[in-house]
Amino acid sequence: MSNSIYWLIILAVLIAIEFFTLGLTTIWFAGGALVAFIVSLFMDILFLEIVLFIAVSLALLFFTRPIVIKYFNPKRVRTNYERIIGKEALVTLKIDNINAAGEVIVEGQYWSARSVEGNIIEEGSRVVVEEVQGVKLMVRPVLNLNINKEEK
Repeated sequence: MSNSIYWLIILAVLIAIEFFTLGLTTIWFAGGALVAFIVSLFMDILFLEIVLFIAVSLALLFFTRPIVIKYFNPKRVRTNYERIIGKEALVTLKIDNINAAGEVIVEGQYWSARSVEGNIIEEGSRVVVEEVQGVKLMVRPVLNLNINKEEK
């Protein structure tokens, strides 16, 4: 039972590091240290404890960390900006790339906008969202295909 105290100290240190860093890295090694501690209470075989520590730590790190980061990481901000690409928007403030001006409304939200082609797009025009660059939408005017045919 002489190794138990060392595994307990390692466990406490790893948990403390995780508490202060919140990096979701040392917690998995703390899991390995916990398993090694429990094994050391029953069998005092250092080689087995080290092998279990490494195996459990790596298994937890590689198999559970991606899942935890995906669903529980508070720093991750989910956005659905991709869904507005290809949508039609209304220009609410004249788009002028040279003067860094322009605003559109799409799906009820106002966005800064710039023209993909660099041309000026007047207020009230309809545009299509081509891409999102940072907090600006890159837009292109909607082509008006309503051509009046006059009969002669």
